[in-house]
Amino acid sequence: MTHMKLLVTAGAFALTAGMAFAEDPELIVFDWAGYEDPEFFTAYLAAHGDSPTFAFFGDEEEAFQKLRSGFQADAVHPCSQSVPKWIEAGIIAPLDTSRIDRWDDLDPAFRDIPAFMKDGEYYFVPMDWGNTGLTYNTDLLGEAAVQSLQAFADPAHAGRISLPDNVDDAYALGFLAIGVKDWATATDEQFVAASDFLRAVHQNVRTYWSDGATLSQLMSSGEVYLAWAWNETFSTMSYEGFPIAMKRDTDEGASSWVCGYARTANAPGSEDKFYDFINAWLEPSTVEYIVGYWGYGHSNAAVMSTMSSEDLAAVGLDTSDELREGTLWQGPVPVELREKMIAEFELIKAGF
Repeated sequence: MTHMKLLVTAGAFALTAGMAFAEDPELIVFDWAGYEDPEFFTAYLAAHGDSPTFAFFGDEEEAFQKLRSGFQADAVHPCSQSVPKWIEAGIIAPLDTSRIDRWDDLDPAFRDIPAFMKDGEYYFVPMDWGNTGLTYNTDLLGEAAVQSLQAFADPAHAGRISLPDNVDDAYALGFLAIGVKDWATATDEQFVAASDFLRAVHQNVRTYWSDGATLSQLMSSGEVYLAWAWNETFSTMSYEGFPIAMKRDTDEGASSWVCGYARTANAPGSEDKFYDFINAWLEPSTVEYIVGYWGYGHSNAAVMSTMSSEDLAAVGLDTSDELREGTLWQGPVPVELREKMIAEFELIKAGF
């Protein structure tokens, strides 16, 4: 496998939440913009001749509120920290794992998390995973300047920083910066301290990015030289020759996450096509594509294990005991804490 460039266009990422690509009306996928890329589900296209119909959301809270209000879709793409809330709200349905051909190939560390199950049934198929870490322009900043996540709050970088417009990634940064690596056990005092750090960083933020293409444009133009970003940004921009590095071994570490698909409880379309879509996502060709073109990992551990350490390192997916020890895993959090995070992040972005 060679390190290849991302083919998803900036135009696809610029689609606003709720817009749809109308193709196969029997399968509606409610997703992050960019995941309509047909290379993720080539086996589905081969079987049915059309892509599913895609509708898009900007963040998981927006998706949750729309689904709870009656928006109809068949498949939805949440990340791990949202899944327990969605199960309890009754907006996603249990899965028939016997219809998922490569279920046994999935990494059990992702697949068998108790919070993804209820009454012995699974509700979530983990698919894509990666990191959120300090990413910087190596021509404009030396590595010593970004050894600590405290760099985000340094007034010297005012107006040159971008953070994700994403509550989970933001609080992953906030908790890491104050020394918390297990946010599921965070105290009220630690939540306040993490929020205070994000308020300090807000004074330096030029803009909150909503997708990888937007951040790449900001960093390519030189407007932003320091960001809290996903693997995708490092992978695609380094391929294009941009002087960029992703530093996951800061003093405080980096974050990791896993996202995947669930079937909605009010799914109006074809259940057969839902499982065809899931099975297409688990094909080896999809694993190779998401690693090589996007710089993300895949939950199909059987295929991932065949990839060389050099290829994984090229897209920032290499790991070590030291990196794992310094990682905040964006796993499920208590619902009460997550609701506080959502509300507080909105206040921080508004300048309060």
